[in-house]
Amino acid sequence: MNWSDDGLILGGRRFGEGGLILDVLTKTRGRRSGLVYGGASRARRGQYEAGNTVSLSWTGRLEEQLGRFDVAEASRERAARVLDDAGALAAISAVTTLLRGALDEGDAAGSALYDATTLLLDQLEMQNIWPALYVRWELGLLSALGFGLDLDVCALSGANDGLSHVSPKTGRAVRGSEAEAYVSRLLRLPGFLVSSDAPVGPEDIADGLTLTGHFLEARVFNGMNRAVPPQRAQLVARMLKRL
Repeated sequence: MNWSDDGLILGGRRFGEGGLILDVLTKTRGRRSGLVYGGASRARRGQYEAGNTVSLSWTGRLEEQLGRFDVAEASRERAARVLDDAGALAAISAVTTLLRGALDEGDAAGSALYDATTLLLDQLEMQNIWPALYVRWELGLLSALGFGLDLDVCALSGANDGLSHVSPKTGRAVRGSEAEAYVSRLLRLPGFLVSSDAPVGPEDIADGLTLTGHFLEARVFNGMNRAVPPQRAQLVARMLKRL
């Protein structure tokens, strides 16, 4: 059997003398892996950089078995465009390793993330824009994996205004004014995650990263007995230093 799709390269690992097992996030089939003969050669290394978009065809006997990829030249080479920007390169690394770690082979949640992920990566040259997009992307990753946060109304009063914090246990938003007795134990909710019109300052980005990072660890990776990929911590350190 065979199929063709567009794919975002997440990474790869050597196989045999010159082969490469390539991990991709496809537009319609989620995360998939395939063997690329000769893919580990120096001449083809740039084509398979994490973050690139390619057109590919998969051939194999059964869907659940490792098949073979035929990969066209990259239609979008993202790392090559931001080689002088360590923060943008760290973002590509964090995004692709988070997806590799959080998604199983063939996971349908991957397809729901494809457009949002390519949109984020295409904005990495816009240094004033992409940090907020990245936080929203992590929020979307949680949602696609079934761990979305409830940021629409206050868990205590049902009101939909003045939301300022999130419970680290339930993932539900609350008004800080109605939770004064234990507000210090809550996670701050930056306004831009509630309203697209809200301003975004350095503290908002920091609060957003703390919020999504808590739930990525507690709900996603702890459940798989894995640590959050260290590339995320490296990205957060760079982002906070830049803010």
